[in-house]
Amino acid sequence: MSVNWRNVSLFGLVGALILGSGFLQSWNVALVLLNMGLVSAIMSLGVNMQWGYAGLFNVGIMGFVALGGLAPVLVSMPPVGEAWAAGGVRAIGALIFAALVLIGAVQIWKRMAKGMARSLAMLVLLVAGFFIFRAIFDPAVDAIESVNPAGTGYLGGLGLPILLAWPVGGLLAAGAAWAIGKTALGLRSDYLAIATLGIAEIIIAVMKNEDWLARGVKNVVGLPRPVPYEVDLQNSASFVARMDAWGFDPVTSSSVVVKLGYAGLFAVVLLILIWMSQAALHSPWGRMMRAIRDNEVAAEAMGKDVTRRHLQVFILGSAVVGIAGAMMTTLDGQLTPGTYQPLRFTFLVWVMVIVGGSGNNWGAVLGGFLIWFFWVQVEPISHWLMGLVTSGMADGSAIKAHLLESTAHMRLLTMGVILLLVLRFSPRGLIPEE
Repeated sequence: MSVNWRNVSLFGLVGALILGSGFLQSWNVALVLLNMGLVSAIMSLGVNMQWGYAGLFNVGIMGFVALGGLAPVLVSMPPVGEAWAAGGVRAIGALIFAALVLIGAVQIWKRMAKGMARSLAMLVLLVAGFFIFRAIFDPAVDAIESVNPAGTGYLGGLGLPILLAWPVGGLLAAGAAWAIGKTALGLRSDYLAIATLGIAEIIIAVMKNEDWLARGVKNVVGLPRPVPYEVDLQNSASFVARMDAWGFDPVTSSSVVVKLGYAGLFAVVLLILIWMSQAALHSPWGRMMRAIRDNEVAAEAMGKDVTRRHLQVFILGSAVVGIAGAMMTTLDGQLTPGTYQPLRFTFLVWVMVIVGGSGNNWGAVLGGFLIWFFWVQVEPISHWLMGLVTSGMADGSAIKAHLLESTAHMRLLTMGVILLLVLRFSPRGLIPEE
């Protein structure tokens, strides 16, 4: 079997697993698997750019996902006029002032001669700037959060179409990646991993606690959608008549149609990104990135700016992850910062990249679909299997109860087993780098 046919067979297997879920469970379940598989594939593609192209060990993936998820709120939710009138302008002005203070501190560091005078000037500027910033910002935030805190209590967004939020999510993640990369990319790989994980925790902590920005843990619900609402389809006489004529239940069909709409949009984004990624990988730029990954010293000897190229690919990969985060929030219809768990889901995305094939874009996409399928389906399959195993045990048995309760923990065990099997029998992933 040729490599190409092998790859096609692997994708066919994933497709068969999703179709099997449709036949054995429901088509709504299958489409949920498909949609989140598409989002996971995009997320895995972004991480593969950083690790597979350049060898950058980023453990702050969920921070960039969270920034991408913030974009639909900032772009598409309607602005809260009362909150803007109460303190919105003051809050934005305070943030601009803080940015100017930081820029001033950087200029002092660059332009003044090293010595006590420079240190004292920076200290005075930063301390004075901090107190002035808090004096402006804190009252403004209190005023914003006091405006109908049960329903709003935040500034809202721009009221623009939700699809615009997807590239904006990429831009937000790219901006954060630039700031992080300028300070952290000079570190060794293990220190870079620690730094990115810590920064991701900071980003998520800010989103959880700054209610004026996106309501914090109160969550923002009712985000606009790029596809129709199910209830609108159910109230459409033409849609109901068409479903009745075809012998389908209009209520179930409306949910399937909506999920198919999301799947179409997500598939278009994935195809565009993988086309661009493949073009970049096979270009002189891609060959240069792989040369830097394999031997930084040799690349520097050939005149390549390693740090600059690392920053470049770090920004690109983070932007792709941010787009996936915006898509995921759009699919959920709400922003829930409490669900972003850096260690748990960063581990999952890394398993996708490693199992699929680090350095191969199609491998990253395959890993995204395959690992997400098992992440969702392992628990119900384990519950059925444990029910079969314990069917002969007496009701009330402590062993039977323990085995049935353990099915909730089979996800992580299964991920570990899959990872070990792939590393043993296909160390470079299911679709290895060419």
